[in-house]
This record gives sequence, C-alpha cells and structure tokens, in this order.
Amino acid sequence: MRTPKPPRADDSTTVGTTGDTDGNHDTDGTASRLAEPGGSSGKVQSLERAITLLEATADSAPDGETATNLASRCGLNRATAWRLLSTMEQYGLVERDPLTSRYTVGFAVARMASAAGFDGLIRRSHGVLRQVSEQTGETANLAVVQQLGLTYIDEVTPPVVLSAKWLGRQAPLHATSTGKALLAWLPAEEVDVLLAEPLTAYTDTTVADRGRLRAELAETRERGYSVCAGEMERNLYGVSAPVLGTRDRPFAVLSIWGPQDRVPESRFPALGALACGAAEEVARAARAL
Repeated sequence: MRTPKPPRADDSTTVGTTGDTDGNHDTDGTASRLAEPGGSSGKVQSLERAITLLEATADSAPDGETATNLASRCGLNRATAWRLLSTMEQYGLVERDPLTSRYTVGFAVARMASAAGFDGLIRRSHGVLRQVSEQTGETANLAVVQQLGLTYIDEVTPPVVLSAKWLGRQAPLHATSTGKALLAWLPAEEVDVLLAEPLTAYTDTTVADRGRLRAELAETRERGYSVCAGEMERNLYGVSAPVLGTRDRPFAVLSIWGPQDRVPESRFPALGALACGAAEEVARAARAL
C-alpha cells in the first residue's frame, strides 16, 4: 500500500496556515484567526473547506464532478479547490477519473464509514422515535443507509405490543416502506444498481414488476412518504419518510408500522405526515452531531 505524502509546509491548505490564496484573506487578521486552531472561532478554515468539498463530491455520486464545478458549488476559488482535492486524493479520500477529470469519493471514506458507529445518531434520535411510538401506539424505527442498502439501528415498541424485532436486519428495498423511501430519493442510476437482482415477491402484494415499482417511487416522492401494505410480511403495514442530508439525499429512514388491524391503509396519510415531521427532527438532530 502506497504511503501518502504529507502536505508541504508551505502549502496554503496546510492546517493552521494563516495565508489564503483564494482572495479571501482579510488584512485585519480575521482570516488568520479563523485558520488557526486557537482562533476566536475555534475552527480551522482550510479543514472546513476540505470537508465542504468532500461532502459536495459525495453528493455528486455516481457520476462525480469536476474540480471547477465543485469549487463553484462550494464558493471556493478554483486553485484552492484543486489543491484541497489533490491533497485528499493523495490520502484516498477522493478519486479522479483521468479521462473525465471528475472526482468521486475514494475508498478511504468507505473504509472509515464501515468502522463508524451510530451511537451519536441513536442518542439524538431515540427521543423522537419514543415520542412517535407513544403518539401512535405503534412501533417506530430508524434505519441507516449503507453501501448496499439499509440497516435498522434503533427501535421503540409500545410496552403492550408484541412485535418483530428489526434491529440489525437489512431491509428488502422494493418490499418495505423503508426501502422504498430510500429508492424514491435516489438518482435513477443508483436505483438500477441497487435493484440489479430479480425482485422477489414475498407476498401477493409485493411489487415485483420494475415498471410498477418506478411508478410507485415517483408517487412516493411527490407524496413525501412511502407505504407498505403487507409486502414483506403479509400482516405488517407501515409508512416511512426519508431523513435527508445535503442536496436532499437520504442518509436514514424513519418508519412507523404495525399489524394490519391497527395500521390499516386509512391511517397511512396521518401516519405519513407524522413520519415526515419526525424525519425532519432527526435530520436537524444529526446536523448537530
């Protein structure tokens, strides 16, 4: 494995530098204070810019984006953006296609993400799930987006209700409201990749036809939440709403579900609206992490 070279000491993107070559340097020393770890804001300006670029690169998946467009999107000088991207490329955080010069997220990000826990997100969102469960009398859970789909990480069940436990399980994307909430907010190209395998019909209501599924995903996005009427397990009905990050890309999904006799389709509109509001609360909590 190639050992990345550390940035040069005279590089303006080096953490702690007080110089700024993108034209934003402030002669009264404000920029210097922002760039230094001990400054009044407590932030490192060059690191903030690198993080912004990395997030914009992730949002450009799956096609990637050029340095020029990334710089424009992040409000950065092109030279500054190029230096930051080059440094991140050395460390495997981004990859550049030599033919198109488009940047995509590098393998190092996936490696770090696989080692990440979800304790912070669970801690900040658990109260929202508890409130939803108490308000509806049904199970509320949260699933996070991972490389090949969704995994349930937290769940609140009413104490008097016996229900299946989904923690740690992965959701069949086409046969659950959780999965359809993810698919409806992803680019068509990514949906094709995630649904490359034949669609299994788990029950007689499972939508296993791709044309019908695409039509339902379009309706889901317009409505704001997804629904499931016994498509994974015949007696389980529910609704889900995406937890959206930058550029309205989902990073998690919040669901409310229960048995058909307690969660009939007539409850879907009210539960869907509640799920959307709760998902927005989780998104706000996640931004504070």
